[in-house]
Amino acid sequence: MTKNMFVCDCNMIHQDIVMDTKKKMTKVVPLSHLSQFFQILGDNTRCQILYALLQNELCVCDIANVINRSKSLISHQLRTLREHGLVAPRKVGKEVYYRLDDDHVKKLLEMGLEHLKHKEKEEEE
Repeated sequence: MTKNMFVCDCNMIHQDIVMDTKKKMTKVVPLSHLSQFFQILGDNTRCQILYALLQNELCVCDIANVINRSKSLISHQLRTLREHGLVAPRKVGKEVYYRLDDDHVKKLLEMGLEHLKHKEKEEEE
């Protein structure tokens, strides 16, 4: 496979497709918000926290023990995840338990993991 195998050699712009694509892109939330959303997911510690919460609802101490990080680091990362609507707290007495905010977050994580497993399997074959 050559390095430029997927480079388009034509100089023709498919105006109808370009206009249709631009029209559809203006109907969604600003893509900068989507980019920011994926940046939040792009942090290894936050991914570990989300994956742990995919398994069970956990308090800060439990999360810190599961992923072997300090409580203060976990609290800081949970604040970021909470501010972006990825986790939700539930207070029970003095304890605060965290869970994934909604089913969308769960599905996103599961789909990402499924994609990676599929790619890994493809590479083995």
